[in-house]
Amino acid sequence: MAQVGYKRVSSADQNTARQLDGVNLDEVFEDQVSGATTERPALQEMLRFIRQGDTIHVHSIDRLARSLKDLLELVEGLKARGVQLHFHKEGLIFTSEKNHTQDLMLSMMGAVAQFERSMIRERQAEGIAKAKAAGVYRGRKKIVDGKAIRAAISEGYSFRQTALMLGVSLSSVQRAMRDQSS
Repeated sequence: MAQVGYKRVSSADQNTARQLDGVNLDEVFEDQVSGATTERPALQEMLRFIRQGDTIHVHSIDRLARSLKDLLELVEGLKARGVQLHFHKEGLIFTSEKNHTQDLMLSMMGAVAQFERSMIRERQAEGIAKAKAAGVYRGRKKIVDGKAIRAAISEGYSFRQTALMLGVSLSSVQRAMRDQSS
């Protein structure tokens, strides 16, 4: 029965040193990406690694997920696999046993984490709008213009092939195809 730690920070310039400090762990998985999605490399690796009877230690609920839906799915999936989950900051431990009080606490704390994320995004959007109005924010420079993307598509390349060929994300190709004015 392994004691597994999961740590997450949102960006590479942050560190996980304070998370799970002093907790004796057999294995630690760390992500340096947003918690907006469960498609995080270390999280997915940890989910493949864990076995029935293991315990996952997480500093706080918002380190595991920022979406209530994702949080509930992760916790329920882990409980169904017989994996115990320990959130240290909140002092919550989830096992495969039914505990309606803990389920309520998880939902409430998860809703708070989701609310925090939406407030962060709102403040970020307000800051960008003010910076644009002041003329100090222009966004990222475009790596490839929409014309090059549309030209590759018209030559018969798929969206994925175009993204790889031009060194952009698939979503950039999709956006360029939707927005015919770039």
